[in-house]
Amino acid sequence: MAKKIQIAIDGPAGAGKSTIAKIVAEELGFTYIDTGAMYRAVTYKAMKENIGLSDEKSLEKMLMNTSIVLKPSPNGQLVFLDGEDVSQQIRSNEVTANVSEVAAHPIIREILVAKQQELAANGGIVMDGRDIGTHVLKDAELKIFMSASVEERAKRRFIDNEKRGIPSSIESLKEEIAKRDKLDSEREASPLIQAEDAIYLDTTHLNIEEAANEILKLANEIMG
Repeated sequence: MAKKIQIAIDGPAGAGKSTIAKIVAEELGFTYIDTGAMYRAVTYKAMKENIGLSDEKSLEKMLMNTSIVLKPSPNGQLVFLDGEDVSQQIRSNEVTANVSEVAAHPIIREILVAKQQELAANGGIVMDGRDIGTHVLKDAELKIFMSASVEERAKRRFIDNEKRGIPSSIESLKEEIAKRDKLDSEREASPLIQAEDAIYLDTTHLNIEEAANEILKLANEIMG
């Protein structure tokens, strides 16, 4: 029986990580974990409860009384926050614009990273985020750093928003993505950087299937 490995996929906002990670997990019969959804859930709850996003202590207190459960479904991963399905709400423009600020708090990362490591302990996992290969799953057998041009990422986010019925413009998305890149790569706690042993995958000119196939090929090589 093939070894159930850990696959870590990192990269900036809009690189297609989640979509591609889901396909890879499905093809291999692995569990998919979208770590970004966990940070989005925390951001959504803080905004709903009017907690200052820069107030680390209050966010920590809130998180200690928060349940975040990820469940697979035929339509992708569902996110339950305190028992309520918030899968759609956490994808709003407002949450997207503020999640990097919440994710920059060291204590919030510490709490969520511990939960992510627990979920991945037995392998057979595909996890995507900003610091998976460098921080969460340092010993993952396969690490991918996935990126694409800002223009391409804005275009993909625009199409995704259209499908969800979320109004947006390419120009504002380009600005938002560039701002998130800056915040994510310059934060003190686990910044967005490529792990030394990660394989760089530029998806600017690849479609979803092509990018997923590249990762599947690498995974199958490792698993023999």
